[in-house]
Amino acid sequence: MIDTHCHVSLDYYDDIPKLIEKIKNSGITKIVVNGCDMKSNLEVLNLVKQYDIVYGAIGFHPTELDDFKDNDLIWLEEHINDDKIVALGEIGLDYHYDNIDKTKQNIIFKKQLEIAKKHCKPIIVHSRDSISDTYNILKEYNLRGSLHCFSGSLEMARMFIKLGYLIGVGGVVTYKNAKNIVNVIKNIDLEYILLETDAPYLTPEPYRGNKNDSSYIPIIAKKIAEIKNINQELVEKTTNDNSCRLFDF
Repeated sequence: MIDTHCHVSLDYYDDIPKLIEKIKNSGITKIVVNGCDMKSNLEVLNLVKQYDIVYGAIGFHPTELDDFKDNDLIWLEEHINDDKIVALGEIGLDYHYDNIDKTKQNIIFKKQLEIAKKHCKPIIVHSRDSISDTYNILKEYNLRGSLHCFSGSLEMARMFIKLGYLIGVGGVVTYKNAKNIVNVIKNIDLEYILLETDAPYLTPEPYRGNKNDSSYIPIIAKKIAEIKNINQELVEKTTNDNSCRLFDF
């Protein structure tokens, strides 16, 4: 199985070699570690060199733009084709907090999309309380990617799928109030679903409250199998194929 979206950093984990060993022992063969700012992007470049199961996505997250400089885009383009960098991410829009600069978020999102388009890279998209703007921007670009931690409606999921995007499903699907994503999973084909954790965040039940990591991916696969009333092995195989189709591992 493949975790298509997680965050591995010394800010979150004290012993990364031990963490990677735990993930391997759980049957996870690949993880895509996402950057959010320059510091985490540099960590991603180091991690992909150190660990065989680690692949990377680099980009600038919409809530991490306070220290963003135009030169950061030059750096991004210089490294987007580095070995084992399989996507541009985590990028997108986030309107959740007060006093956010929507204009700045939109500009930097679009500039990163231009880089992805130029280099034919898939993107990993963050969209929080901004689903309409995210869609309206993405429909102007002929790109592929994943809608990370999708929280929109079934109608929106189908619209993104038509654009060429896959739906990222993580630990939230195990929560009691996760009605939207459960409805989406019930009503879209398995070939449009990716497994992810967003570790160290959004730990699935029954481990909610503990720090998340990629070893919990089988729990998410099991829950999807229950929702769709299908075999868990089919979920694992199909989502693995979906990941390999999207990302050039």
